[in-house]
Amino acid sequence: MNTLTLAPKCPYVLPLHQMGEHASWIYCTPRTFRYHAIIAPTRCVAAPHRVHSLASAAAPPTACSNITWHEGAVKRRDKEKLLNQRGCVLWFTGLSGSGKSTVACTLEHALVQRGHFTTLLDGDNIRHGLNSNLGFSQVDREENIRRIGEVSKLLVESGVITLASFISPYERDRAKVRSRLAPGDFIEVYMKTPLTVCEMRDPKGLYKLARAGKLKGFTGIDDPYEAPSNAEIVLESDKLTVEAMAAELLIFLDSRGFLSSVPPVNGRCAQFGSS
Repeated sequence: MNTLTLAPKCPYVLPLHQMGEHASWIYCTPRTFRYHAIIAPTRCVAAPHRVHSLASAAAPPTACSNITWHEGAVKRRDKEKLLNQRGCVLWFTGLSGSGKSTVACTLEHALVQRGHFTTLLDGDNIRHGLNSNLGFSQVDREENIRRIGEVSKLLVESGVITLASFISPYERDRAKVRSRLAPGDFIEVYMKTPLTVCEMRDPKGLYKLARAGKLKGFTGIDDPYEAPSNAEIVLESDKLTVEAMAAELLIFLDSRGFLSSVPPVNGRCAQFGSS
């Protein structure tokens, strides 16, 4: 075991890079940090779809006990009044190349131009940080979506219009995220694009790799995609322009009262007067 001794007044948190990339866990005493050096963690870098699955190899998490939920002093309603909008998550799901990120990015620009506060959670970006220790096994994909769902919930409850762009191939995982949010907060946007069109676009060259057998477990080729059975919005990106799809989403948000802090009344938006 390697041992690193710190001065008595040093903080009890040490950045991983200062301990070495092989550190796996830390054992603390009042003056000493000790850590085991084992196999270095695998990162998603140039080939994220080929990253080794770490979550599936780790021991299953133990449920926390003796914890209490503490309500914040500032209510969600007050935050939404401050932002003059209502929090929600538009969950873009579909095959790789279906246009999820492109439409989400275009919508975010449109919302910001109208003075709304948004955040965009993108599948590849999230795997550079929060989920960099996850691969693409079924277990890891489930954990990937679970984490994003919890992040989305925190943002939505702070009044943020959250755009989440993830293949999220399994319907049960999307349903779990929906169940964690308040009714109406989860808006499923299904990018209904034929596999042939997605494969023709192939912006990252991943379909070509999958067809050549160089990329295993790729959604749509040798791993299933379970299409939503009851999505709030269905967009056919092979028939509509990106601008038209973003406009349709804006109309939806307007009509449901998300672009105002005033909630809908009797199923109608109090501000815009549309159903």
